[in-house]
Formats: sequence, structure tokens, C-alpha cells
Amino acid sequence: MSKRGMDRGQRRVIVASSLGTVFEWYDFYLYGSLAGIISKQFFSGVNETTAFIFALLAFAAGFAVRPLGAILFGRLGDLIGRKYTFLVTILIMGLSTAVVGMLPTYHQIGMSAPIVLITLRLLQGLALGGEYGGAATYVAEHAPPGKRGLFTSFIQSTATVGLLLSLLVILVCRTLLGKEFEIWGWRIPFLMSILLLIISIYIRMQLNESPVFQKMKDAGQSSRAPLTEAFARWGNLKVVILVMLGGTAGQAVVWYTGHFYALFFLLQTLKLDPQTANLLIAGALVVGTPFYVLFGILSDRIGRKPIIMAGCLLAALTYFPIFKALTEYANPAIYKAQQRYPVVVEANPDLCSIQFDPVGKLRFLSDCDIAKTWLAKKAIPYTIRSAPAGTPAKVWIGDASVNSFDGSGVPMDQLKFRHAEFDRAMTQAVRQAGYPAHADPAQVNIPVVLALLTLLVVYVTMVYGPIAAWLVELFPARIRYTSLSLPYHIGNGWFGGFLPTVSFAMVAATGDIYYGLWYPVTIALVTAFVGTFFLPETKDRDIHHT
Repeated sequence: MSKRGMDRGQRRVIVASSLGTVFEWYDFYLYGSLAGIISKQFFSGVNETTAFIFALLAFAAGFAVRPLGAILFGRLGDLIGRKYTFLVTILIMGLSTAVVGMLPTYHQIGMSAPIVLITLRLLQGLALGGEYGGAATYVAEHAPPGKRGLFTSFIQSTATVGLLLSLLVILVCRTLLGKEFEIWGWRIPFLMSILLLIISIYIRMQLNESPVFQKMKDAGQSSRAPLTEAFARWGNLKVVILVMLGGTAGQAVVWYTGHFYALFFLLQTLKLDPQTANLLIAGALVVGTPFYVLFGILSDRIGRKPIIMAGCLLAALTYFPIFKALTEYANPAIYKAQQRYPVVVEANPDLCSIQFDPVGKLRFLSDCDIAKTWLAKKAIPYTIRSAPAGTPAKVWIGDASVNSFDGSGVPMDQLKFRHAEFDRAMTQAVRQAGYPAHADPAQVNIPVVLALLTLLVVYVTMVYGPIAAWLVELFPARIRYTSLSLPYHIGNGWFGGFLPTVSFAMVAATGDIYYGLWYPVTIALVTAFVGTFFLPETKDRDIHHT
């Protein structure tokens, strides 16, 4: 064994497992990295706000079925082995991703385009549901005692490295293709999945089965009914539920806030240009990724639980000041305008709708809705102040005001004229108040924004770095793949995967650009409480018990 505590075979297991998993995460997160373009290509039949929420819902669709994939492939992993199960998952993932790159858009085939896209996302979600449990279990079962945190920390870093790889490929394609990227060049990163799939399958074919599973199988001790043993017996089911609430739910919202929500916030809310936003996120990932290994090693010494719980608690306590600081340093013009000239929609609250139009047929024509629609399109934060019934809606920008109008029953030609008139008045008012159309690249404080984004990534490494070892150690070997996969993918697939959609819907409903943070803050606090008081420390457990 080498000075680092790994022999050649162990390093090969980690490298091969990690590289294959990196490619699988790359495939899965390409969609999230290109959500803005996806909304234009596949959901252009509805209004802009709904299109983006729909794009995020399609993003989340892949997460919705991850628990089903966890049950399906977890059972196979405990029945036939770790290695062959995640060979199947990577094949499904790679092919589904490549087909996205060939898919006609909404303009070409209408509603069939988003339907097929969502179907492909569902297949990706099923595949990923079986991938993580296999990779984490496989690597942990190769690790010597006292090194499981270190060994599995490399697997934990693969999600971030996969995201980083997707961002870098997109940046290169954007740079080389310019405006053509948004027309057709976005397909290239998806099509690259074919090459990565070939490499991944070759790598994983070289691996042997997990020694723990092989020994258990040879002794005739493997489970014949892993679903029954995992979920129909209260002793194990109780641990599954506690792990979800006290571990993976909080870990998931911290992960997705630090990665995707931060990226969407920079792009959609602060209006940074995509290249700057992607480079900043990529820089934070590069700086922060080594902390996975650091916290993995630390968890071998002081335990998994204290690090994960501390990460959840720190995130919950600091998210609001961090995102307000991102606004101040990434788009100082909008931050200053907010402070000096806050925008208030004064209207009858009964006439203010939640502007989600799933069929593309609804028309939001009340005076309140017209004002809110305009502000939402420009990503200008606002609050709503009640006005008595019958009072025309008015938009206050500091001490200045612009009257909205009721478009109900107005003929189409007059409605277009009224909208144009309102647009001119609002544009002039917000520009005079200092609200920018886009972030000024010269005003972005790169070092501070990078530091803030890196801090978000460090929180991710705290909650995510040690959790694979913790999950493996919490369950017996005969039903380990099944047992850990379900709470992991409910936590990450549902609590985490729906975070961008839910949080941005909360922002759209209230006009408060920080309101969506209540979602991850609340869940992280629940996890910190449940995990601290109801889950055990496991770093010294024997994972060979069946």
C-alpha cells in the first residue's frame, strides 16, 4: 500500500468509478446549464415567465423519477451486483442525452418537442436513480476501515466535476460559435455524450465486482427480496425515513442552491451575461472542489454527522446575506436602485394573479397583472401594497409613479398601443431611477463575487463530501444499494431537484428576488435538527455485516 493509504487496485477503482460517474453527471446537468436556451427552443408557445418555469419543470422531471430509478436499479444492484447495474444506467443516460441534441424544436414539430424532451429527462432521471447508489456502494466496499470518507469523497466530487465539465464545454462552444450557439450550437454539448458514453462503458467494463458483494454472494447471504427487507420492515424503514429528513433533504437543497440556484440567480435575476456567469460559477467550482476530499478525510477523524449538520446550519443562517451581497457586487446598479428607489405595485390584491400559464392561452389583463408582468420580464424586484377596490393600479419607483391600465375588453390594436405607451413610461421611470437592463460587466466585482460563490460551494462540500460514507455505513450490505438509494434520490430528486422551480415560482409570485431562499433555508434547518438528534455517528462501523 502506498504512503497515501491506497494501493494500485484501489486507485484504479476510484478513478474508473469516478470518471464514469463524472460523465453521467455531465449528461444530466447539461440541461440545467442550458435551461434558458431550452425554454426558448422547446417552450416558446407560452409567455416568457411560464416558459422559464416550464423549462425548470422539465429540468425537475428528471429528478421526480429518480426515486423510482433508485428502487428499480437498487434492487438489481443487491440481486445481481454493483458493477453490471451501473453499466446499464450509464447506457440509458448517454443515449438519452445524445437524442436531446438531435431533437427538433417547438417551432419545427410543435407540442411533440417538449413532450419528447420531458420523456428523455424522465429516462435520464431513472438512470441517475440507479447510478449514485451503485458508485458510492462500490467504492466504499473497496475502502479499508478508517478510509471510507476519503475514498468516497472522490465519488462525491463527481457531481460538481460533471457540472464543471458541462459549463466548460458550453463556454468553449459559445466562444467559438457566438450567436450561432443559441440557434443550433447548443446541440453540440449534448451530442458529445456519444463519445463520453463509449469511454465510460470501456472504463467500467475493466472493473471487477465489489469484494463485499462477491463474498456475500459466494456465501449465499445476498438478499432475495431487497425491497421487502429494505422498506417493509420497520427497523430499516425507520432509518430510511430519518436519513431522508435528517440527511439527504438538507444536503440536497444546499447542493442545488450552491450550484444551480446561484447560476440561475446570476443569469435571470441579476442579468449577468452568460459567459461571465458561467466563468464565475466554474471558477468557484475549481476552487471549492478539493474541499470534498478535505471534508471526506476530516469525517474519517471526527465523524460524518457533525460536518454535515454544520454545513446545513451555516447555509441556513447565511444564505440571505450571501445572496444580497451577490446582488450588491455582481450588479451594483440594481442594488443601489433598490435601496434608493424601491419599486412598489399599489393595487387591489384581488386583481393580482399568480401568472403561471401552463397552456399558453391565458391572458393577464388586469392593471395589477400588467404591471407585474412588465416588472417580471425586466427582473426588477418589487413589493405589492394593497389599494382599495376600484383604485387603479399604480407602480411607484421611489417617489415617482406610473399608472397601469386595465386591458380587459380593450380591442387588440388599442391594447398594443396601451402596452407600448406603458412600456415607454415604465422604461423611462426605471432608467431614471438607475435600474439597469443588464449588469454592467465593468461594475462586476469579480474577486468578491467569486469568493461568495466559492463559499456556497464550500457549504456544498461540507454536506456532500462525507454523506456517501455515512449512507453506506447506515445500512447492512445485503440491502445497502436499495436502502441508501431511495432516501438519497428522494432528498436530491425531490427536495433538491425541484428547488429552482419552486424558488423561482416563489419569486415570481411575490416580486421579492430573495423570497425563494426560504425554501432551502427551511429544509436545511429541519435536516440540522432531525440529523443532530435522531441519527447516529457511523465512522467506526463494520460495513461487512449482512
